Amino acid sequence: MKAFNKSGDVIHTFLFGGETIAKDALIVDAYGTIDELNTFIGLARAKIEDKDITDILADVQETLLNVGSDLATPLDKPVPVERIGKDKFNQLEKIMEKYEKEMKPINRFVIPGGSEQSALLHVARSVARRAERRLVTVKKERQINDNILIYINRLSDLLFVLARTMNKRKDVQDELWVR
Repeated sequence: MKAFNKSGDVIHTFLFGGETIAKDALIVDAYGTIDELNTFIGLARAKIEDKDITDILADVQETLLNVGSDLATPLDKPVPVERIGKDKFNQLEKIMEKYEKEMKPINRFVIPGGSEQSALLHVARSVARRAERRLVTVKKERQINDNILIYINRLSDLLFVLARTMNKRKDVQDELWVR
C-alpha cells in the first residue's frame, strides 16, 4: 500500500459506506482523536518494559483501530470490521479489577506524573477523556455505536489504573492532590 494516494488533497474525506464529508466534520475530529489516543498509547508502550502491561496496551491499540472503523461507518452500512461490542469494555473492567487489587485505595485526585511510564499513561488518559467528549458531541448530530462511548470511558479508567500500577512498580509514590 502506498503512503499517499492524493485523494486527501481536498477539503473532503470519505466515510465507509461512501458518504463524503468535510475533513473538519465532528465525526472526523472524533476518529482523529481516537487515532491520536492510539499514538500516545504506542508511545507509552514503547517506554514500558512490563510485558503484561504492553500486552494489554497492544490489544487496546488493535481495538482502537476497530473503533475508528466503526465510527467511520454509518450504523446502517456494513462495517469492514466487527463493531465494538460489550465484550470489549467488559474485558477492560476485568483487567482493572485485577490491577486495582495491587494498590491501596485512594480518596483524592492523583496529580499526573511520577515515573516516565506513568506520566505517559496519564497523557493517554487525558486524550481518552477528550475523545470521549468529542464522541458525546458527535452523538448529538449522528447515530454512533453506543458501545464505543462506553469503551473509551472504561479505557480512560484503565489508563489511570495502569499509570498508578507503573508508579507502584517503579517504587514511585502517586502524588495526591491536597486541597
